Amino acid sequence: MKSANADTFPADMRLFDEALIHPDVRRHNDQIVQRLSAGPELWDYTVPQIRTSRAKGRGSFPLFPPDPLAVEMEIPGGDNAITVRIIRPTTRTERGTYLHFHGGGWIMGTPAENDNRLRRLVENTGLATVSVDYRLAPETPFPGAVDDCAAAAHWLLDNGGNYFNTSFLAIGGESAGAHLAALTLLRLRDTYGSTQFDAANLVAGCYDLGGTPSVRNWGTERLILRTIDVMTFCELFLQNNEDRRDPAVSPLFAELNGLPPALFSCGTKDLLIDDTLFMAILWAQAGNETETGIFPGGCHVFQSFDTVQAKASLAQIEAFLEGMIIRKFNAP
Repeated sequence: MKSANADTFPADMRLFDEALIHPDVRRHNDQIVQRLSAGPELWDYTVPQIRTSRAKGRGSFPLFPPDPLAVEMEIPGGDNAITVRIIRPTTRTERGTYLHFHGGGWIMGTPAENDNRLRRLVENTGLATVSVDYRLAPETPFPGAVDDCAAAAHWLLDNGGNYFNTSFLAIGGESAGAHLAALTLLRLRDTYGSTQFDAANLVAGCYDLGGTPSVRNWGTERLILRTIDVMTFCELFLQNNEDRRDPAVSPLFAELNGLPPALFSCGTKDLLIDDTLFMAILWAQAGNETETGIFPGGCHVFQSFDTVQAKASLAQIEAFLEGMIIRKFNAP
């Protein structure tokens, strides 16, 4: 177990010292708060309107052009076909596959929104990315998204070798996508007896849908996400009075043994910081190799912005995956 930013695990408490937040990070956060606070209240709009606004670049995160070389294909799901978006390396040999789940609070977001970061990951690691366009709530509530993500993973394990290099397999996502990645690993282990993924990249995930203390105590500051946002996302996702401490809903409460090495990344100014730290500790307690990347002052999924801090986190993610690839292929 190790942390990229401290000699102790899961995080040196000094990383939460306000004095460690770089002035550039402070300015960036202030700009986000000012921009979002000057805009309309998110929940005055319908979910379709929120999706349309996000697609036009008026959401919390910057919108980058779609990758011109990305392609889409349909794979079989349970009762429905699932679309996946594929980005392959152009500057190096393909060495494996990274199964990716986008964020968006289970109600919005698309794989294409991540093309910019996934292209970087593809070229720096040699992993082709397969990003899943899972069904969204509230039209398809829980467990629809989990079913789609697990079906895509199962297809990749059984048939993906016909299309991709599957000698190395990684899985991951951001925010709601990290939650879906964790549940997919648990579904594969418990339903199919499969522990074939070699690494997990989990960025600012929501692992307790009942709300960890950092979520409940965040309040109203519009630094990407507020308490009301996470709680509303969960209400739209869970529509059948699910027990929010059910491990099938909140992986924080699952038995986590037999899961792959994982990197948990989060900023200290992300209201999901408790989710990340709690999950990392439990992941390690279950005997799984665990790394953390805790970044002073980082906002929710700060990796989405073009900042020095974002680039440092992306470099850590790529180094983690590179290390896992080297270990597997150099293993005796």
